Amino acid sequence: MTDATAYDFDLFVIGAGSGGVRAARMSAAYGAKVAVAEEYRIGGTCVIRGCVPKKLLIYASEFGHEMADIAPGYGWTFEGAKFDWPTLRDNVGAEVDRLSGIYARNLRNSGVTIFEARAEITGPNSVKLSTGETLTAKVILIATGGKPSVPTDVPGIEHAITSNEIFLLDALPKSILIAGGGYIAVEFAFLLKGLGVDVTLLYRGNTVLRGFDDDVRLHVHGELKRKGIRVVTHTVLTQVDKTDAGLAAHLANGQTIHADALMLAVGRDPYSEGLGCEAAGVARQANGAIKVDDYSQTSVPSIYAVGDVTNRMNLTPVAIREGACFAATVFGGTPMAFDHDTIATAVFSQPPTGTVGLSEADARAKFGPVDIYKTTFRPMRYVMPNDETRMLMKLIVRPSDQVVIGCHIVGPDAAEIIQAVGIAVKHGLTKAQFDATCAVHPTVAEELVTMKDKWVPPSLTA
Repeated sequence: MTDATAYDFDLFVIGAGSGGVRAARMSAAYGAKVAVAEEYRIGGTCVIRGCVPKKLLIYASEFGHEMADIAPGYGWTFEGAKFDWPTLRDNVGAEVDRLSGIYARNLRNSGVTIFEARAEITGPNSVKLSTGETLTAKVILIATGGKPSVPTDVPGIEHAITSNEIFLLDALPKSILIAGGGYIAVEFAFLLKGLGVDVTLLYRGNTVLRGFDDDVRLHVHGELKRKGIRVVTHTVLTQVDKTDAGLAAHLANGQTIHADALMLAVGRDPYSEGLGCEAAGVARQANGAIKVDDYSQTSVPSIYAVGDVTNRMNLTPVAIREGACFAATVFGGTPMAFDHDTIATAVFSQPPTGTVGLSEADARAKFGPVDIYKTTFRPMRYVMPNDETRMLMKLIVRPSDQVVIGCHIVGPDAAEIIQAVGIAVKHGLTKAQFDATCAVHPTVAEELVTMKDKWVPPSLTA
């Protein structure tokens, strides 16, 4: 360990989100003297204004459909049911407060010093806080995450909100236009519709969830429309006007969409502005992402970065693993690089999406011909209510060795199922090993081990 008199701290972490907190606590466990600076609230995007509160809203949004459309098929009726936004908003806020408090308590219990202030890097081993205090550290870790992208070339865009503000609304709008087609836009479109909001989704591409498997994209797009969400594609915002009735969003295709609110979900940017990167010599990409090597080290040897600010794979569990690898490398004596390949992830659409490995298009681009096994069906729980929600399951297999290189699911419990399937795909199990696994019946997941016939495009069967 370093000479305690050389620096104020062995490690100074900027940002107390998932990656920064994990790095701080593990480094302290290795014996490092650690401090964390957080300018807003401890917990970061995921806990405060991301994954956790969003998932709670998603839970809430599903009850209306369950009570009105599913329960009657099983003999249940609900009279006088109503939804109250302030109750949900305040309960979610209380849970966020509780979790933020736990994060802070765990940091302090680990011996980490917390500064509730903004920190700016002033040199390879120094930071200045917004309180005016200057501190030194042998190692600095940037873990500031990301922020919603806001276009600068659209007049009137200041009337829009982002995912940061949606959790704090005094009242839900009667109608909303959501600009974007990624997972944040899709998730909020479904959940707001479930809470009774009239939703229009605006996307510049041909269909939502760019980068996902095409079958998944089309399936989710179909579910959006089936749930009564209007989807407008191949155009973008050009101007936003505030009117007596709400907002008027003018589009490049000549249309004007009127809504009570406009939410931007057009991507997220690395939150690296104003950190002092240029002064310290920390190299960044054109989009602001901090450049790092496999061990999360920046162009300055004493400065590292993990999580969304590096724009490698912007997922909370990834930031946590990167933070853990950083601590093991720098303070644990065990150099460790996190493997960003074959990571399972979920989109909390309705029904949810789970995916791991390569899409069909990426698999064909990488390996040439591949074997496809897929099925769509109505899950058992929706049969008696006569609900038309469909399930999609798809396996992508490399012909040369029959290894399953991709799995894509849309349907009930897809997010839970994909976690287990991710283990199999990550470690290279074959289709024969999937088939040799006995099914659990009756479940939707049993289809993963019972799909026997390769899918053949209709044009080849005509």
